[in-house]
Amino acid sequence: MAYFHPEEETLEPTALVALQSRKLASMLAVVGGNAFYRRKFAAAGVDVASCALVDLPFTTRAELEQDQRDHQPYGTNLTYDADRYHRLHQTSGSSGAPLRWLDTAESWDWWKACWGVIYRAAGVIDADRFFFPFSFGPFIGFWGAFESAAAMGNLCLPAGGMSTSARLHALLEHRATFVCCTPTYALRMAEVAKELGLDLAGSAVRGLVVAGEPGGNIPATRSKI
Repeated sequence: MAYFHPEEETLEPTALVALQSRKLASMLAVVGGNAFYRRKFAAAGVDVASCALVDLPFTTRAELEQDQRDHQPYGTNLTYDADRYHRLHQTSGSSGAPLRWLDTAESWDWWKACWGVIYRAAGVIDADRFFFPFSFGPFIGFWGAFESAAAMGNLCLPAGGMSTSARLHALLEHRATFVCCTPTYALRMAEVAKELGLDLAGSAVRGLVVAGEPGGNIPATRSKI
């Protein structure tokens, strides 16, 4: 198995816990500039300079949504001044109001690295060609996945703003080898391909990375895909 960050991914449990503790301490050291967490930690009586992970209070999505309603448009969960942020994305809104999120260059690099770990675990190599049939709107979707693959040097094929039929033809024409999509859209592409008489099983695609829904972890759905 290949690794994206072998120096971290191959650590023994004790060394991994030590690394996680150092990263947590580093993160908490800068949280003092975040009004949302200052209030939250003060209410819980937590001293971020000396606390452990088990001391930290849980944060729920409902709290973050309420904070953004009370302090529009981005809420008070901002650790830096506004000019430090350079990416805006949001959740789909399928389970409530869309939650907006701002990223700094550093946090976006971290997000891309997370996808790099996934790709190496999935067996992605330099010659693989990625196909991204998603909207490329403000929804976070596969933005991190797209930019991570591009940063790794893989050919990335954007397929937003296209019909499923057009996407399928593009996937075959460009000989894509990996597809990133939701589980339900993978099934939809299979349905349309069957209607059009397209041979997906005989295509160059050798792997799918699905996210955004639980279907990829459900054996029956996984088998159907």
